[in-house]
Amino acid sequence: MARTLTRPATFLALLLAAAVAAAAAVTLLASPVRAEEPPVLPNGGIHSLTVDEDKIRALLTDAGWVSPGLSKTRWLYMVSFRSCPDCIRFETEEFPDIHKAGIDTRVILTARRARSTAPERSGVAELWAHRSWQTFETWTGMPVDAWTAEGLPSADTDPDRAALLEKSRVLVETLRPLLEENGVRFAYPTLIWQGKDGHLRGCACEDRITYPYIRAELGLPAN
Repeated sequence: MARTLTRPATFLALLLAAAVAAAAAVTLLASPVRAEEPPVLPNGGIHSLTVDEDKIRALLTDAGWVSPGLSKTRWLYMVSFRSCPDCIRFETEEFPDIHKAGIDTRVILTARRARSTAPERSGVAELWAHRSWQTFETWTGMPVDAWTAEGLPSADTDPDRAALLEKSRVLVETLRPLLEENGVRFAYPTLIWQGKDGHLRGCACEDRITYPYIRAELGLPAN
């Protein structure tokens, strides 16, 4: 007798559960679909460099950057080292369109302390000495290990070239805390340009996910 009494209660419970589920489904379908949240850019994303901006500008202007000389008013600085894979990828994928838009790419190469080769150090010093875009293209147009810096003064033994090499390293060491004040944790490549409001903008843009945002900042069409 007790078993026959529980069957109606069980049936009613099942009906109630089905009704609740149906109501929840209707509510979900009626709710507006939220737009996908924009991705969180690696390394803190793009920031305006308003803290100590004059110091950052002076460092960039006085650096031994090389460029194709496309513009004096529209430019993009890139701080990198020769064998940096993320730097090479950005150069390969984005430089052509940036140049096509008439924007000058100003590359500042350095050789990291205790993590560079003698030919690399001599190459960096040569670029800082003569700022030749042709030399930069020759160097980057060959495999990293193929560069011997033949015929160039050694940055290890020539005092003048050693001083230029050191200047490249000091620039990075000085720039790092200035960028951190503005929310940018230095990495390779670090990119800096002038925004529409006249302030410097910067990004440690080692990840490809940042490229569409940089293109938008520079006024380039989406890929």
